[in-house]
Amino acid sequence: MMLSKPTQFDRNLIVIGAGSAGLVSSIIAAAVNAKVTLIEKHKMGGDCLNTGCVPSKALIKSAKIASLIKRSNEFGINVSESNVDFPAVMERIQSIIKKIEPHDSVERFEGLGVECIEGTATITSPWSVEINQKTLTAKNIIVATGAGPLIPPIKGIENIDYLTSDNLWEMREQPKRLLVLGGGPIGCELSQAFARFGSSVTQVEMAPRIMAREDEDVSALITKKFINEGVDVRTNHKAKEFITRDNKNILICEHNGQNIEIEFDSLLVAVGRKPNTSGFGLDELGVELNNNKTIKVDEYLQSSVPSIYACGDVAGPYQFTHTAAHQAWYASVNTLIGRFKRFKVDYSVIPWATFTDPEVARVGLNEQEAKEQNISYEISLFQLEELDRALTDEESEGFIKVLTVPGKDKILGAMIVGDHAGDLITEYITAMKNKAGLNKILGTIHIYPTLSEANKYAAGVWKKAHAPQFILKLVGMYHKWSLKH
Repeated sequence: MMLSKPTQFDRNLIVIGAGSAGLVSSIIAAAVNAKVTLIEKHKMGGDCLNTGCVPSKALIKSAKIASLIKRSNEFGINVSESNVDFPAVMERIQSIIKKIEPHDSVERFEGLGVECIEGTATITSPWSVEINQKTLTAKNIIVATGAGPLIPPIKGIENIDYLTSDNLWEMREQPKRLLVLGGGPIGCELSQAFARFGSSVTQVEMAPRIMAREDEDVSALITKKFINEGVDVRTNHKAKEFITRDNKNILICEHNGQNIEIEFDSLLVAVGRKPNTSGFGLDELGVELNNNKTIKVDEYLQSSVPSIYACGDVAGPYQFTHTAAHQAWYASVNTLIGRFKRFKVDYSVIPWATFTDPEVARVGLNEQEAKEQNISYEISLFQLEELDRALTDEESEGFIKVLTVPGKDKILGAMIVGDHAGDLITEYITAMKNKAGLNKILGTIHIYPTLSEANKYAAGVWKKAHAPQFILKLVGMYHKWSLKH
């Protein structure tokens, strides 16, 4: 093990993990002609490409088509009940992964100047990594090892052949009775998708409501939608034990002080994710971890070992592909030019979306966070049922809610529940990033008829509430006077 700092290094940077954070870190380094090595033990593209964002959105799209077929009479078209070919759905997902794979491939990154090595890395000192029985040295190391599904310590779960977001994509037989453990984004997206395919889905969440990070009106709308589509939503149900009785799988839950039994054929565990921080040398080097086992980093993404930085899910505090890429810029730049200038990572405008139907997207504060932080706010609320395009598309469920500083148009946060919410939220992200208020959005021309007009109308709600009444009164008096003069 190398304990003393080398007098010279083989590389400027070693990046461990080829998910979003690792890919972006390495490509930035290569773009400025640094010598960089990217190490991946499994598949290029990480979770997002292979088991996360890409396959789940492909699954959701197929489920959306199945849902539209069931609703076809709403559009004046009579189509018989959809016949879901589940193996074909799952094979389609793999074909989409194959289409996107070249974007994250070894060939592409090597062509851009990144040395790519496949294998399991072990950090042997603050400046060295052992890979395939060879020791590499670098001035800095970026850990971008991501996270994996969290398996809760529920009695008997080890006896269940459960599914997670990692192994779900190997399935080819559709579950008849699917039990989904978890009411967060992954649990919600997959519960709705499988229900739309025709599975009998029971979703179990120990909290009082699903999507607990969102405001109550948001989770209430999604819950109602799920129930209408056949999802058996069980909130306030604490999973206690898994048992097998008469060849039947049963979950015993505690609900209102009583034990409730839920039978199921397949179990999907979606209660969260845990960072990948063990087994490759961090413990031996004394790299500090947070209570949730993410790597403890400062505002520059530097760990307690100065030459080691971390970004993405392994560092937190957010577990999104786009924030991993965002952090990666800061991590790579700070490792490469940190002796001259360092940049503090900016978390001021972080958006995210949950791809249920309708979608839920947010940036900045919501109501419950503003209340927790004792931040005063005003609400501008626009219902999508008032939007022409939403009505023509038969997609009028949802709303836009904007929080602003009292008496001002400065945006504190925006929430959208509706069709394409993940796309529509971008206008608010841009506005907040560039310190533009609702007046700027209101003064921007939006194409008619589009869903994006809803953003302008939400700004119009704010404007109407803050109209200068005294001036309007004077103008009214003038117009009345002008009729006679």
